[in-house]
Amino acid sequence: MNDVKFGSQLSTELRERHHRRGVRPRVGDTVRIVRGEFKDIEGKVTKVDSDKGAVMVEGVSREKKKGGTSAVPIRSSNVIITTLVLEDKLRKKKLEGSV
Repeated sequence: MNDVKFGSQLSTELRERHHRRGVRPRVGDTVRIVRGEFKDIEGKVTKVDSDKGAVMVEGVSREKKKGGTSAVPIRSSNVIITTLVLEDKLRKKKLEGSV
C-alpha cells in the first residue's frame, strides 16, 4: 500500500472561511474539475482512491466497448472543492483550527 499524500484546493469562499488553501477530499464533497477532458464539470465525490490520489465524480464516466459505463478517476490536484461535508467532528475541528 502506497502512502500517497494528496489533497485538493478549496474555492476562494471556503479559503476565506476556513483559512486554509486545501484539504483532502472526501465522499460527499462537491467539486469542480479544472483540468483535463472533463473540465468545468461539477459534481459530488462518489469514491476516493487514496492509493492513486484520485477521486470519482458523479456524472463523469466513459462508455465501455462492450456496453455500459465506468467511472473515470480524476486526480485530486485537478479539482477544486466547492462544498465541504462537515458531518465528521474531527474534520470540523481541523478546519476550525482547534486540532
